[in-house]
Amino acid sequence: MRNEWLLRNPIRIVRQSAERQSVPDVLTIEEIGAILREQGSGPYYVMTFLAAVTGLRVSELLALKWEDVRFAAGEIHLSRAIVCQHVGPLKTEASQKPQPMNEELAAVLLSWRSVAPYNQDTDYVFASADKHGDQPLWRSSAMSKHIRPASQRAGIRKHVRSHVFRHTYGTMLNANGADVKTVQELMRHANASTTMDVYVQGVTEQKRAAQRSVLQGVAPNGPTQVATAVANA
Repeated sequence: MRNEWLLRNPIRIVRQSAERQSVPDVLTIEEIGAILREQGSGPYYVMTFLAAVTGLRVSELLALKWEDVRFAAGEIHLSRAIVCQHVGPLKTEASQKPQPMNEELAAVLLSWRSVAPYNQDTDYVFASADKHGDQPLWRSSAMSKHIRPASQRAGIRKHVRSHVFRHTYGTMLNANGADVKTVQELMRHANASTTMDVYVQGVTEQKRAAQRSVLQGVAPNGPTQVATAVANA
């Protein structure tokens, strides 16, 4: 800048610490329900529901294939991520931990699979019809054309973006009394603290119970009503 090679100092936008400069928005149970009602049915409804009750990163969610959804085991296995339609590895080793899938979530995904145009094991769960199923739906289009407009129609003034569902999921788990290790493993973070990582093991049933508490808040009337809405897409 002294030599007038640059008009502005790029270092000004570099964070000086890992601290957040603003508190991320978190949705309430009522707001999630309002967004789902505005969407009605279809892939974006299922995408929103899945994001809200699992906290999956959008790159992981879009990369899901039906073979990753293990209905018999009650688990969702994660092995890839998609960013700008490019398939790559997951963010961390911890991200590869299976995600529990309770009966309510399984019912929603089974209903979507029954009507999805691409529903074979090797197909993407949220395959793009425009790309003949070879690619998943576009992240930016899903948010800007479907999910965010639904939140605006519902009168939600918060900045709804893909990561807000992950923040919300973690907040709800904590609010519902899940222990630190269980929250860490459900969020698939690399660590909570060295002690918790090395000496404490999350119990699968605890994970299921913690996730169930979130599911029951999002879908208080059980899987039937949600599954019916999906099947009517």
